[in-house]
Amino acid sequence: MLESALPALLELVSWPGILYLFIGALLGLLFGMLPGLGGPQVLALLLPITFAMDATTALTLLIGAAGATAFGGSITAILINTPGTAQNAATVYDGFEMTKQGRAGQALGAAAAASVLGAVVGALILTAILPIGKYLVLAFSYPEYFMMAVMGLAMIVVLSQGSLWKGIIAGGVGLMIAFIGYDPVTGAVRYTFGTDYLWDGISLVTMLIGLFAIAEAISLWTKKGAISSKKVNTSMKGVYEGIGSVFKNFGLFMRSSIIGTIIGIIPGVGGAVANFIAYGQAVSTSKNPASFGKGDVRGVIAPESSNNAKDGGALVPTLIFGIPGSLEMAVLLGALTIHGIQPGPRLMLDNPGIALTLIYTLVLANFIVGIVGILLASPLTRLTMIKTVYIAPVILVFGLIGSYAADGRIQDVITALVFGLIGYAMIRYQYSRVALVIAVVLGELLQQSFHQTIDSLGYAGFFIRPISLSFIIITVFILILPIIKRKRGKTDENYGA
Repeated sequence: MLESALPALLELVSWPGILYLFIGALLGLLFGMLPGLGGPQVLALLLPITFAMDATTALTLLIGAAGATAFGGSITAILINTPGTAQNAATVYDGFEMTKQGRAGQALGAAAAASVLGAVVGALILTAILPIGKYLVLAFSYPEYFMMAVMGLAMIVVLSQGSLWKGIIAGGVGLMIAFIGYDPVTGAVRYTFGTDYLWDGISLVTMLIGLFAIAEAISLWTKKGAISSKKVNTSMKGVYEGIGSVFKNFGLFMRSSIIGTIIGIIPGVGGAVANFIAYGQAVSTSKNPASFGKGDVRGVIAPESSNNAKDGGALVPTLIFGIPGSLEMAVLLGALTIHGIQPGPRLMLDNPGIALTLIYTLVLANFIVGIVGILLASPLTRLTMIKTVYIAPVILVFGLIGSYAADGRIQDVITALVFGLIGYAMIRYQYSRVALVIAVVLGELLQQSFHQTIDSLGYAGFFIRPISLSFIIITVFILILPIIKRKRGKTDENYGA
C-alpha cells in the first residue's frame, strides 16, 4: 500500500485533478451553506457529470464536494443560527452565542481549524485501520447501536443546564416526533393522522430549518438592533484567536475527532449522532460546564472536529464491505460501481491507489475550504452588524427555499413553518431545542436496535457483549457525573466558608 501512496498523491495534485478538486470543494462549501442542502444533494447533482470521466477524476470531484459540506454548514450555524446540514446542529448552541457577543470571527476560525485538523486525524486513523477495518465494523451489532443511542439521550441530562425537567420534556417530545411514521421493525403506521405525508416521518432537515432558521428569523424580527449585541471584532485577530483555541484545547479536539471517526465507521449512524455525542463529552469532561451554551469556543471545536473526522471513518465500511457509512457514501458507492470499481476486501489488494486517492482528496478538500473560510471569515463577520429587521426576512426566505429544495414538497414548507413557531415558543419559555433534536436524531436507531437485540439475543444481549457493557458503564457515569460535580461544588463552598 505504501508504494501506491506517492503515485496517488501526484495524480491528485496534477492537472486536471487539482482543478476538479477545487471545483468539488467550492461546490460542497456552497451546498453546505444553503439550509436543506448538503452532501447527498451535491453528490447526486454531480454524479451524472462524472459518467464520461475516468475513475480517479470522478472520485476527486465527488469526494472533494462531500468533504467540504460540513464546514459550509458550520458557517450559517455560527452566523445566523441555522445549521446548513443536520450534522451542524450542535454547532449552533455555542457558535451563534459567540456571534451575538461580537466573536463571530473567533467562532469561524475555530470551526475552520477544527474541520481541517479533524479531517487529517480521521484520514490518519483510516489509513492505519484499513487493514483491520473489517474486524472493527463487525465488532458493532444491535446491542452496541442501542446503547450508543441511550448514551446520546443521556447527554440531555448534561446539556440541560437550566431546568432539567424542561430538558427531559423536550427530549420526550423529540422521541414522540421520532416515532411518527412507519415502525422500522413491524412496518405499522403510527401517528400519521390519516395523511400520507407523515408515513415516512418528519424530515430531520425540515425540522432543523424550522426549529433554528425560521424560529431565529421570528426572534430577530421582534428585536431591534443587529444580531450582535456587542461591538463586532471584524479584524483577522479574532479569527487567529479561534484557530489558536483549537491548539489550546488539543485534548478535547483529539477526543472529539476519535469519537467522530469511530461513529463514522458504524454504518447508518450518521454525522448528527457524532456531532451531539462529541458535544456532550465536551460538556461532561469540562471543569466549568455551565459556560457551554453561552458562547464557549469549545462548543464549536468539539462538534466541528467530530464532523470532519467522521467522513474518514465512514469510508471504512464503504471500501471494505461495500456498505455505505452515510448518505454521502451511498452515492459514492454508486459512483465506484459505475466506474467499474468493486468495493470489498480485495480492493486494498487489487487497487490500493483508489483508496489512497479518496483519503488524500478528503484531506485536501478540507484544507481548501478551511483556507477559503479563514480568508472570508473577517468579511462574513460584518453580516452580524446588519439590523435584524433586514436580515430576518432573508433568513426566513432561505429557510423556506431550503425546506422545499430538499425533497420538492410543499408539505415540507408547511412543516418547517410549524416547527418555526414551536422553536420560537421554546426560545421564549427556555425549553432546550438541542434536547429535542438529540431525541429525534436517536429515536429511530433506539427503537430499531432495541427490537433487533431482543429478537436475536434476548434481554441479556445488552450485557454479554463487552462493547455494549462498556457503553452501559459510560452512560451511568454520564448520568451521575452532574450529581458528583454538584455535591463537590457544595463541599468546596462549605469548606471555603
